[in-house]
Amino acid sequence: MMERKRILSGMRPTGRLHLGNLHGALDNWIQLQTQYDCFFFVADWHALTTDYASPGQIRQNTWDMVLDWLSAGLDPNLATLFIQSDIKEHAELYLLLGMITPLPWLERNPTYKEQQQQLDQKDLATYGFLGYPVLQAADIIIYRAHGVPVGKDQLPHVELTREIARRFNFMYQCEVFPIPDALLTEVPVLPGLDGRKMSKSYGNCIYITDPEETIREKILKMVTDPQRVRRNDPGNPELSPVFAYHKLYSSPSEVMDIAEGCRTARIGCVDCKKRLITNLLARLRPIREKRIELERDADRVREIMEAGNAAARSQAAQTMEEVRQAIGLGKGYGGQSESAVTGM
Repeated sequence: MMERKRILSGMRPTGRLHLGNLHGALDNWIQLQTQYDCFFFVADWHALTTDYASPGQIRQNTWDMVLDWLSAGLDPNLATLFIQSDIKEHAELYLLLGMITPLPWLERNPTYKEQQQQLDQKDLATYGFLGYPVLQAADIIIYRAHGVPVGKDQLPHVELTREIARRFNFMYQCEVFPIPDALLTEVPVLPGLDGRKMSKSYGNCIYITDPEETIREKILKMVTDPQRVRRNDPGNPELSPVFAYHKLYSSPSEVMDIAEGCRTARIGCVDCKKRLITNLLARLRPIREKRIELERDADRVREIMEAGNAAARSQAAQTMEEVRQAIGLGKGYGGQSESAVTGM
């Protein structure tokens, strides 16, 4: 049998996952784990690039995110799940890649200035923030990943990783690192409760672990088509964030019925929301039940992550041995005797 190609992806631990995370990344990971040799990691060092001044929640956020991963369907028998900071080889490769990465490559990163503007309440004029694409490159190539699943906005990051890997291989006349490809995935932008992109910073999220009554309250308060001022006003379903959810959680026939009912005013916004609540809760219920089961067996979750850490560490250590040999570091110092090195 042909060996499956390897892919790698990670998430920053920002706490409980919301529906945007579920459909934007996690559902895709769950599908990929049956097709590739998958490495998925908690990017807790990456969280420090923006939250270095207030890291107190990272450990709890990591725990919550891992529980959500396993509850939603990531299978440790199919994919290697691990925590970035537990694999110290990432830091070593990050250091070595930093030695060869030209500064202009980092300064031209399109998200560098964008995030500084978006997060202007934080001081991001740090070496860590400027250099995080190098850490990202280390995360990917230390496992010799062939591909990285990303949305269009992340393509420049993968291209920078490719450039760094090529530069290392060329500079040290080796083929330690395969050049990873971007696996472009269609990432649905799920609107939040207020119609904007779902984001924790906007406070407009529906979380996977929200109690059912909380989800009902949130859905009933969601904005809809602003043109439907009265119940008998015809509407445009494409203008309603609620309809975007129906496309994910309702059957195709029900989606068609709701669209027609909205355009003809046969269905009111409250009825539309109630149907969504029923379908959404049915989709989330198995995830929520699985999470409760895992919360009761915390030792099992720890064992899963320790096993994943061990598997990742083994792969990373093997790669770093070849990296050191390629550069000329490590045991032996070129094979010279002590007298040759010291001149004695």
